[in-house]
Amino acid sequence: MGSYEDAKRKAHVMKFKKYIKSLSKPQKIGLILALCSFVLLVLYLVIDNHDTLFIMAEFVHFIGIAILAYKLLREKSCLGLSMQTQELTAIFLGIRLYCSFMMEYDWHTILDFLTLMATLWVLSTMKGSLKHNYETHNRPLDTIMTWQVLVPCVVMAVIAHPQTSHAVVNRVLWATCVYLEAVSVLPQLRVMQSAKVVERWTANYVFSLGVARFLSCAHWILQIFDGQSYLKTALTTGLWPVMVLVSEIVQTFILADFCYFYVLSFADGGKVVRLPAGLV
Repeated sequence: MGSYEDAKRKAHVMKFKKYIKSLSKPQKIGLILALCSFVLLVLYLVIDNHDTLFIMAEFVHFIGIAILAYKLLREKSCLGLSMQTQELTAIFLGIRLYCSFMMEYDWHTILDFLTLMATLWVLSTMKGSLKHNYETHNRPLDTIMTWQVLVPCVVMAVIAHPQTSHAVVNRVLWATCVYLEAVSVLPQLRVMQSAKVVERWTANYVFSLGVARFLSCAHWILQIFDGQSYLKTALTTGLWPVMVLVSEIVQTFILADFCYFYVLSFADGGKVVRLPAGLV
């Protein structure tokens, strides 16, 4: 009975894959946008306080880091992980934690602290007991350097940052955090693209980042539709509000392709995620 159900499920998955492949690129984009719009509508109707979405996003990110830590403890291997992405994650979390203390202190601060501590533990493990494992298997694939991502984000932050009453240094740091979070996953995606095959635990971690990014993006979009004065106060006017929304949308779409292949692999019962050329 079980084998029949498995065969039936795989037949449905293959039928779905065939249907998706038959669509043109504009049709695929339209389908994704329609699906995202439907999910946004559901979130808008179901969740009263849309600030909850941002807290959910940070919680999902923490869960992703916890999955990563479990992988390192269980398998004693950091195969497929980018140290550069972990460094960038630690940097933007450290900046956001500092800004939270200086500009506002709430649940975000606690979640950021927990996620930062977990990320630092992952980094110390990769640079410590698993250093040989990383240098042997991952280092040749981890080709996007931390500074190559960090420097453009700092330049962008100097150009476009919030015009609030806080010290200009804090405002530039906050903008750097927003831009850096949007692109911090790029080194990880490059590693996975070079490897072509992503094992399940690493795939779970990256998928959780995709979910977190979508929830964060939904938080800002729904606040615009709410017309809340808080959003206007937080973002003020000028180029900064546009850059925030662009950053949220960019980081969501950066991970959209991977999430698509992750879902297909999960539905197919695969233990690894196979990626096509040109994902990054």
